[in-house]
Amino acid sequence: MSAEARLAGTLAAARWDDLPEAPRRAARRMALNIAACAIGGATDPDVARFAAVLGRSPGECAYLNALAANILDFDDQHLPTVMHPGSVVVPAAAVAAELAGAGGQDLLAALACGTEAALRVALAVSPGHYAAGFHITATCGVFGAAVAAGRLLGLDGARMLDALGHAACQSAGLVAGLGAASKGAGVGAAARAGLEAALLARAGLRGPAAPLTGAFGFLAVQPAATHPAALTEGLGEDWDCVRNLPKPFPVGVVLHPVVDAALALRAAGWAAEAIAGAVLHGPALLRQRADRPAPRDAREATVSAQHVFAAAFLRGRLTPAELSPAALADPAIRGLAARVSVAVDQAVPQGGVRLAARRADGVAHEAMVPVGTGLPGREMDDALLAAKAHSLLASGAPPQDGAALAALAAALEAGAPAMAFAAALPFRRMTG
Repeated sequence: MSAEARLAGTLAAARWDDLPEAPRRAARRMALNIAACAIGGATDPDVARFAAVLGRSPGECAYLNALAANILDFDDQHLPTVMHPGSVVVPAAAVAAELAGAGGQDLLAALACGTEAALRVALAVSPGHYAAGFHITATCGVFGAAVAAGRLLGLDGARMLDALGHAACQSAGLVAGLGAASKGAGVGAAARAGLEAALLARAGLRGPAAPLTGAFGFLAVQPAATHPAALTEGLGEDWDCVRNLPKPFPVGVVLHPVVDAALALRAAGWAAEAIAGAVLHGPALLRQRADRPAPRDAREATVSAQHVFAAAFLRGRLTPAELSPAALADPAIRGLAARVSVAVDQAVPQGGVRLAARRADGVAHEAMVPVGTGLPGREMDDALLAAKAHSLLASGAPPQDGAALAALAAALEAGAPAMAFAAALPFRRMTG
């Protein structure tokens, strides 16, 4: 049996009752986190522009909810792969659950298994895939969307393998889209393609026999070394989805320690006007993805280390408000950002940063943030996740009740219909 056939068969057959508590908890938290991100993100003007172009077919609803969930960069993060699977998996699963009339436990099991599929494919191609410029959230998220939707649509192992094949043939996404609306297009397209891959497989349309490990499969065409063992090693026992965590800040994973460093410098009593310069030392990925000293707009500010550091330092927090057009235009933030630079230091671990700041009077400050807030070892607890959801829902249009959404996410395990969860998302199938 090929690795992808084993992956497809195992994840198609996994039962909610057989899942350990850790992936169950991850699925419950993902449901709340991504729904809140989608509701809060749906008010972004770019989402309205996408919605004006697209319709309300099942695929388009998955697309739009994925776009809304990801647009604020506030969704989730898996540090080993630097991907955000929830924004792709949850919207595809929600539409499939509505189509199938599924129950809440079925939806949660689909979220766990779909996320597991996305992460295992991502691990198999990391780190070379993302380093080469492929947007891993989209390119590997499509496999998670296909598995999550496929479970809800009743696919067996053979048909699930077909779904993986259809997904592989639609995998796309470029890092060039970061900081632009095109990033959201890639994430939305991955959710739609994964849903459609499952629907095609259910209709009996066959995919390639070995879409991942075959001669021209997804792993074979990668620009760097791959790790096929990651597809099945510990499958069904070691759940990687538990290492996918909700974000505490609405920025890329490499910028979380930057926020921590800025807040620590503020807490040390430094004044912005006294800072002559600040250098953020980090792994190469920090400079490759976030060395943007003059972001063109608020979208690009979310991936600018300079803006994120200055905004967090001056405001004492980093929420979507610190990444708005008004914050980007703030002369104090722009002035401090102009004195921040990024340098590569491969001794700094992935997910960390070393800050070297100096004042005009010669006083220096050096501080190491080995692991950013929200990353493994410093994950958000349930209370902080609930507070995040409340803040996002309060900014919705109209504002929604965070406690009600949290109760709904919890009720899925107790038997609440998945339809109620799908109805909570901002874009509904065929009904708008």
